[in-house]
Amino acid sequence: MGAKLKILSAILLIVGLAGCSPEIGSEAWCADMKEKAKGDWTANEAADFAKHCLV
Repeated sequence: MGAKLKILSAILLIVGLAGCSPEIGSEAWCADMKEKAKGDWTANEAADFAKHCLV
């Protein structure tokens, strides 16, 4: 029973964290990206930033 509880807790944590991130292209997302180190951006994040935040 303990293993099932750990798995369920992990799933709930992942779902909870995913629900907290702002939508790509929103003002909050652009602000978060501006604060994030440019070296930590993925190629997709850089493209989305250019598409949504620089225009």
